[in-house]
Amino acid sequence: MPIEAVPALPAWPSCIAAPQAVPRVRAIVMAAGEGRRLLPLTERWPKPMLPIGGRAVIAALLRQLEGEGFAPITVVTGYLAGQLEGLLEEEEVRFVRQPQPLGSADAVRHALAADSGLPAVVSAADTLFRPGDLGAFRESFVSSAAAGAIGFVRRAGARAIRVEGGLVQSVLDSEPSELAPAPLWGVSGEIDLEDLPGPPYELAAAFQRAIDAGKPVAAIEIGTTRQLTDPADLVRENFPYLEAYERERDL
Repeated sequence: MPIEAVPALPAWPSCIAAPQAVPRVRAIVMAAGEGRRLLPLTERWPKPMLPIGGRAVIAALLRQLEGEGFAPITVVTGYLAGQLEGLLEEEEVRFVRQPQPLGSADAVRHALAADSGLPAVVSAADTLFRPGDLGAFRESFVSSAAAGAIGFVRRAGARAIRVEGGLVQSVLDSEPSELAPAPLWGVSGEIDLEDLPGPPYELAAAFQRAIDAGKPVAAIEIGTTRQLTDPADLVRENFPYLEAYERERDL
């Protein structure tokens, strides 16, 4: 069966009153992690402060979220929180601190406890998305009426997601696949973040538990992302001329 993303709503004829626009959805940005794979750089700076294209990745992500209509935006900080909060002090965001690095679900729980509200779209702070993809993800999630949603990209990698009929069947699949989960989640009140295995307490476990209980989780395909996962990403995203040499090496 072909992989399907949850379709966007079709355009309405001008003679028929269109339904109300998709409501504004809150955004939660997870920026509390220690970024250990980018040591020793992250001994001095939190990973979301490191650049993509010469600009702090979290600053660029916040501009994307604001430009695509997300409000309010909550940034969950933890490791080297003072640096991040200082960098973003002029942005229209709320800060919530995660006292210990206890996983992505724990970070979202802290944001919700500070009255972030649901539904919400949750993103990692080290990833940039193709223009328009964040808004399209939100609209597909809300219009699907699913319990949750997970973004995915077509990229072979170490992690895989299993999708059937536009719904996620396995958040982290053991079988190789060209589909990889993106750090982009749609969360409703039907996704229970309590009593998860751990620590760490992860969103992947919460979503898989919901799927196993028969709750629909929409699989929404997005375009190519740019992210800072390892030192090679940091070099590649800021010195694009090196890609030509990398391709020559691989020939």
